[in-house]
Amino acid sequence: MFESLFQLKAHGTKVRTEVLAGVTTFLTMAYILFVNPDILSATGMPRDAVFVATCLAAAIGSLVMGLYANYPIAMAPGMGINAYFAFVVCGTLGYTWQTALGAVFISGVLFVLVSLFKLREWIVNAIPRSLKLAISAGIGLFLALIGMKNAGIVVADPATYLRLGDLHAAAPLFAVAGLVLIVALEARKITGGILIGILAVTVASIATGHSAFAGVFAMPPSLAPTFLQLDLAGAVDVGLLSVVMTFFLVELFDATGTLIGVCHRAGLLDAEGKLPRLKRALLADSTAIVAGSVLGTSSTTAYIESAAGTAVGGRTGLTAVVVAALFLLALFLAPLAGSVPAYATAPALIYVAILMTRGLAEIDWRDLTETAPAVLCALAMPFTFSIAHGIAFGFVSYALIKLLSGRLRDVPLAVWVIAAVFVAKFTWLG
Repeated sequence: MFESLFQLKAHGTKVRTEVLAGVTTFLTMAYILFVNPDILSATGMPRDAVFVATCLAAAIGSLVMGLYANYPIAMAPGMGINAYFAFVVCGTLGYTWQTALGAVFISGVLFVLVSLFKLREWIVNAIPRSLKLAISAGIGLFLALIGMKNAGIVVADPATYLRLGDLHAAAPLFAVAGLVLIVALEARKITGGILIGILAVTVASIATGHSAFAGVFAMPPSLAPTFLQLDLAGAVDVGLLSVVMTFFLVELFDATGTLIGVCHRAGLLDAEGKLPRLKRALLADSTAIVAGSVLGTSSTTAYIESAAGTAVGGRTGLTAVVVAALFLLALFLAPLAGSVPAYATAPALIYVAILMTRGLAEIDWRDLTETAPAVLCALAMPFTFSIAHGIAFGFVSYALIKLLSGRLRDVPLAVWVIAAVFVAKFTWLG
């Protein structure tokens, strides 16, 4: 059965190898079980229901990726975009989480459409590489700010806007210790370093009486509070146009970049450097986004942690199917997820931020017309507390700087279209 479904021999792998790869991938990304409910609960969403939605969305996405696209790519609600959902769309802009879920649903449907047709290639190929790298780095900086805020490392100040928090308090001390532990474990290439760090801080916090222990195993909580609660009518609002576009662009770049990056490392690209069955892989990704919004979580995407599984030999969709099975088993860990304090997940946010900002090193710093828009894009995200505003700064400045520098031909049509949409949004909608 496994041979007929996944062509194991053709990929030079075995069932045992694929299972080991699946377990490895799951351990490296299982931190999302604790981080995603913690972030989305800031919107008022029931934490337990979000935990269930996270498990199910990850299981469904990974299962579809494995069975339909036959790639060893695991799926789960994406980091960065979940923070945008909670702290910008619901927090700053004031939309309800039901409306935000509706916006995620619409962006998922758009993703399905561009995956079915040639629009995806046109958009992805037309966006300058510097802006793609800047978007990833900017989301990383945004995550770092949120992580430091949740840990109490930085706090608000009326004079300087931000200042150092009270480092004598338990929360920042635990968070700093957790970050150091995670980085050390990851540097030693110990599988599941992020997860170990989160659990270590949680255990230390409970042992010292700074947080309560709710247990480990229990029957899964109810999904009813978030299932089918998306507000599509509210999401069909002109004011949400930039929100939907932000969800869509981040999903598109994140999915494509992760798929190609992981498969390149695993040697799964063809002779021309292209990814076979890319259309199927993107359809799996976009379908998972739609399913996740229905279940009650922010956008689901392909996880770069899948590279950990391919590093130990994962080459087929069986790896992703194993990940899906483990996420379903994780449904019974809701009490443990509820025991994790916010400052225990903060180090995970900061560490992911460190990984995401590495993309800035790949920008061509010799060309000011490329670096200036990229840096503006990345810096605007944390400083305006909005991924959407950062993307807008990047695209608009890229088009204008190239135009005024006499390099109009360097600006693809897609960049002008996206820049025009953001200018119209700021002009008429604020």
